[in-house]
Amino acid sequence: MYSVEQVAALLGLHVRTVRSYIRSGRLNAVRIGKQYRISRSDLEQLTGRPTEPAQPAGAVEVSSIVQVDGVDRSAADRLGTLVLAAVSSHRAPRVQTVHDEERNRLKIIVIGELAETAEVLHLLDSVLNSESGLFTAEVT
Repeated sequence: MYSVEQVAALLGLHVRTVRSYIRSGRLNAVRIGKQYRISRSDLEQLTGRPTEPAQPAGAVEVSSIVQVDGVDRSAADRLGTLVLAAVSSHRAPRVQTVHDEERNRLKIIVIGELAETAEVLHLLDSVLNSESGLFTAEVT
C-alpha cells in the first residue's frame, strides 16, 4: 500500500493532483483514518505499467544548529551568503541563518541527509577556524 505522498513522488505529480484523482474516482484508494492508501494494483491500473516497489522507510535526516558568537551584521551576511551559495544544488540540505544583532550571535540551521549536512558543517569549520581573518568568532 502506498501513501498519497509516495504515489505523487513515483508519478512526479503534486500531492494535490493525486488527491484529486482519488476524489474523482480516477484512482482507487482506501481511506484509513484521515489518510488514503493506494494499492499497487490500483496504481498499476492508473498508469498502465508495473510499479517499482516503494523505497523502504529508514531515510536519515540530520538537524544541526551552529551558533557563532561575536559576529556583527556584516560578517553574518558574508557567512550566510557563503553557506547558501554552497548548498545551491537540488539534493543539498536546507539552510537558514538567523542573526541576533543585540547579542552579536549568528545561528545557522542545517537540515538534510547525513553526507550533505556533514559537507556544510565541514565548510563552516574550515571557514570559521581558518587563519584568513574573515570570521574571527568562536563556534559554541
